[in-house]
Amino acid sequence: MATGRGTWDYRDRFSDEFGRTHFRRYADGVVSSIGVGTYLGDPTDEVDEGYRDAVVAALESGVNVVDTAINYRCQRSERVVGEAVSEADTDRDAVLVATKGGFVPFDGERPATPGEYVREEYVEPGLIDRDDLARGSHCIAPDYLDDQVDRSLSNLDTETIDLYYVHNPETQLAERPRDEVYDRLEAAFRRLEERVDAGDLKAYGVATWDAFRVPPDHESYLSLPAVVSRARSAAEDAGNETTGFAAVQLPFNVVMADAFTVAAHDSPDGRQSALRFANEAGLNVFTSASIAQGQLARDIPDDVAAKLSGDTTAQRAINFARSAPGVTCSLVGASSVEHVEENVAAGTFDPLGADAFDAVFE
Repeated sequence: MATGRGTWDYRDRFSDEFGRTHFRRYADGVVSSIGVGTYLGDPTDEVDEGYRDAVVAALESGVNVVDTAINYRCQRSERVVGEAVSEADTDRDAVLVATKGGFVPFDGERPATPGEYVREEYVEPGLIDRDDLARGSHCIAPDYLDDQVDRSLSNLDTETIDLYYVHNPETQLAERPRDEVYDRLEAAFRRLEERVDAGDLKAYGVATWDAFRVPPDHESYLSLPAVVSRARSAAEDAGNETTGFAAVQLPFNVVMADAFTVAAHDSPDGRQSALRFANEAGLNVFTSASIAQGQLARDIPDDVAAKLSGDTTAQRAINFARSAPGVTCSLVGASSVEHVEENVAAGTFDPLGADAFDAVFE
């Protein structure tokens, strides 16, 4: 697992090659402000090879954050990450490996009848109670997450997952009221606290798409303060002095800046944006869709581009995402070495300062 000493040594190895604040504090160590994601692509051997080479190249170039999920590409992305971390000329204790559980994963390829697969693989063996499923494909019940953590540990070939996210819990809102979803999250957190105590996880969090960046009256809204409160209650129930809840992941980019602009989360100082609340709560923020799944590699508004450093449109888009106050790391999917090289080079440019970032929205 990632350690403070291991990540600081990694920083010392690469820091002279990057601009200021490329490496940022995370727990007792540091992580790169650009991370590699593994979401897109078909579940094929060819895509596996591309991701494996890309992750190795990233780890050997100054990026020590790798993000995946058990359902990405039918578990293939997790397995490739495990292989790449082992193959790279980088110590395991220098790398933050993050994954997620919630969506029911296929295994190796998409089955001809997904509903039948879920029933035979999960419902009939008792790993999932049918009543715990949302949209037939999402579950955050404690016993199910236990199973998913075990599978992810095996896929990643690691003894400890550095950061484990409950994946898109707002999916549960399609089937049940918000208060019940908070209750279910607290039960999930209680089990994850136990897995932290056991050493299987170093920390956990919540990865979302809509939940934290939409206004309170939105059907997919979840209150970040309420989620944090439930994590603290789960830690108390588990007998822990501090919670293992350490991070949130949410989309943030030039065309999806809601996490900075939408004041949706109650605080003593009034409603705050997700980024501001997370920062004041001491949470790490990992942004997803930093180049809008490739859209921003082609074009960003001229007035925004003019304020950002970078040789390419993709680099300027990455530097926008990692310039936002409170962001620990901006994740960028990359399934080729060429994309990794371009993305990593964004870190050689300095991000915007706080005032300059605010000015983008004026």
